[in-house]
Amino acid sequence: MSKVVKIQNGKKKLDVLERLILLQVLPKEGNYSNLKALRVVREALAFSEAENKALAFREEQGMLRWNPLGAPPKEIFFGEIIEGLIVKALKELDKAEKLTQDHFSLYEKFVSEEDEK
Repeated sequence: MSKVVKIQNGKKKLDVLERLILLQVLPKEGNYSNLKALRVVREALAFSEAENKALAFREEQGMLRWNPLGAPPKEIFFGEIIEGLIVKALKELDKAEKLTQDHFSLYEKFVSEEDEK
């Protein structure tokens, strides 16, 4: 029996790194309605033309770099289904011991202490 994921608040403020990492964490496969909702979230996580210009993304020595003052954290709404998929993906990374330091703040924002027990 799967555990019910309790949603704290549908809105989260995410910085540039969190948005980039979350785009990688989101499931790439699923049922039709989930994929449709995931498309909307991917668009919300994506960077606007103005953000791209202000952040000045560039690759240096194989790493993605940007202007840290280029964009403030963005508030993004996550519905219950999408937040549940994110929590599930983060927990799977944790269980497989595949979490990295880059996942840390996302894990804290999406996986509540109650879910840890």
